[in-house]
Amino acid sequence: MDQRVIRANEGKFRDPDVTADGAPRARVSLTNPETLWFNTGTLCNIECEGCYIESSPTNDRLAYMTSAEVSNYLAQITERGWPVREIGFTGGEPFMNPEFLGMLRDALSAGYEVLVLTNAMKPMLRPMQREALAQLVKGFGDKLTLRVSLDHWTAEGHDAVRGKGSFAATREGLAFLRQHGARITIAGRARWQESEAEARAGYAHLFDELGLSIDPANPAELVIFPEMDLSVEVPEITTACWGILGKKPEQMMCASSRMVVKRKGQRPSVVSCTLLPYEAEFDLGPRLADAEGSVALNHPHCAKFCVLGGASCSG
Repeated sequence: MDQRVIRANEGKFRDPDVTADGAPRARVSLTNPETLWFNTGTLCNIECEGCYIESSPTNDRLAYMTSAEVSNYLAQITERGWPVREIGFTGGEPFMNPEFLGMLRDALSAGYEVLVLTNAMKPMLRPMQREALAQLVKGFGDKLTLRVSLDHWTAEGHDAVRGKGSFAATREGLAFLRQHGARITIAGRARWQESEAEARAGYAHLFDELGLSIDPANPAELVIFPEMDLSVEVPEITTACWGILGKKPEQMMCASSRMVVKRKGQRPSVVSCTLLPYEAEFDLGPRLADAEGSVALNHPHCAKFCVLGGASCSG
């Protein structure tokens, strides 16, 4: 486990069965597998502050997924009888993967709703990418959603995370998507000293300025993710926490989704969720059949992002 976790949470998140004080650790069963994610590779055109997966122009720790590999898992969905409605693609930046548009087309053609997480910058706007993406939007309409990362509703805030000029570049991508009638949602981050109401009001002004038909009050259209800082102390989640917090295991992301990753030099494997692509203890095996068991909530992200933060990466 990351050394920052050990220092901030000394003695915690070690045993998958019990917490540091000996209480039974909460587990989540895969009760309704409705989303299957693919990490297309960790390479990205930019390097952001606080990126949980450490994507950058040089990080290829997760290698490019191939279209054939994605097709294999789409076939496994049918074989296992999983009630999947949504295929998600994340990275890195998915549009950097040279086979991405092929896998995107395959998932849409198979009848799934598709969610793509993108920064909507230069990789998406290369001439061949633009043309092919426009055709997919035209052909599949609202079956395809692009969730664009806008960390803050101001250029200053967004660029502080993603680098100078990033906000302007993403605005260009959003204009292209709006022009072609793409279904757009936005992902922000809760890292600034403002209330959620203030943040949503700020985004509302921006959406009006950009001519985007996005409801800032709808958390499915504007999702504001909690920060994932491994250096911060977080509580462990016990079985008793469900009743204390008024939450249910089936509400957690790992009850309804899995993610396929391809570590460099290895074949693809299925992990418990989008937030834990590197941790060996959350690797469930190479097949969907291997990933049908329960998951121990044995990581700070399980507590802060999912249980306490109430967040989910799916659409």
